[in-house]
Amino acid sequence: MHVLPRSGVVVRITSARTTSAAVRRALATTSWLDSADFPVTVPAPGVDQPIAVEGGRVASFWTYVPNSEGQAAPGTAELGRLLRRLHDLPSPLLDLPPYVPLRDFRGAVSDTRSLTEDDRMWLLDESSALLAAYSTLKSPLGTGHVHGDAYPGNIIGPVASPVLGDWEETAYGPRELDLANTYQGVRFGRTDADLTAFAKEYGYGAREWSGLTTLIAMRDLHTLGSFIRQAEAGDVDADHELHLRVESIR
Repeated sequence: MHVLPRSGVVVRITSARTTSAAVRRALATTSWLDSADFPVTVPAPGVDQPIAVEGGRVASFWTYVPNSEGQAAPGTAELGRLLRRLHDLPSPLLDLPPYVPLRDFRGAVSDTRSLTEDDRMWLLDESSALLAAYSTLKSPLGTGHVHGDAYPGNIIGPVASPVLGDWEETAYGPRELDLANTYQGVRFGRTDADLTAFAKEYGYGAREWSGLTTLIAMRDLHTLGSFIRQAEAGDVDADHELHLRVESIR
C-alpha cells in the first residue's frame, strides 16, 4: 500500500493470489456502501480501475483517510458498531460469492517447503476436520453479506469517525464470520473487557454460541497463510513466526 499525500490517494497493490475479480468486488461493494452512507473506504474518483501491474498483481486507488495523530486507535467497540450497521443494511444488488473458508490455505500448506512433514499433515488433517464441522453449523444470526476479514486492524481513521477498509474477502456467509475474528484475538492479548465492549455495541454475545470455537480455530489456521507465503519467499522473521504459531496452535 502506498500513500500519495498530495493527491489524497492510496494505491493498493494486491498479492499475487488476490484476483482481479476480488478487487472489482471490493470496489463495487465499497461504492454501494458509500451510497448507503456506511462509513467505508471509497474508491478514488475519476480512475478507471483496477489496473493490472507487473507479476500478475492488481492495483486499485482509494481516497486517503488519515489517522488522527496522538489519539487512540479504533478498537473492538468501534468494530462492533460498524458491523452492526453493516449487517443491518439490506442485501446489496451485487454478485457476491458464497464465503469459502480456508480457500487458499490447504494449497499453501501442501506446496510449502517451510513446514515439517508432521506439521504439514497435522494442518491438513485439522483443516479437513474444521471444514466438516463448518458445514454443519447452524447460524443464529443467519446468512447475509459479510466483510470477510473484519477485525480492528482494518478500521481506518480516528475513533470519532472510523471507516472500515480491506474488502477483498467480502462475500455471503453466516454473520458470525465477521464476529469470530475479534474473539480469536484473545490469542494475541485481547481482553475480556474488549470482548464485552464488542458484544455490547454489536448487540449479540457470540461467546454463548457453540459454533464459535470452530470459527476461531479456522481463523487460527487462516492467519498462517501470509506467514507461509512470506517464509517461502525467504523472509526469516516470517519463517520464525510461522513455526511459533503452528507450535502454539498445536
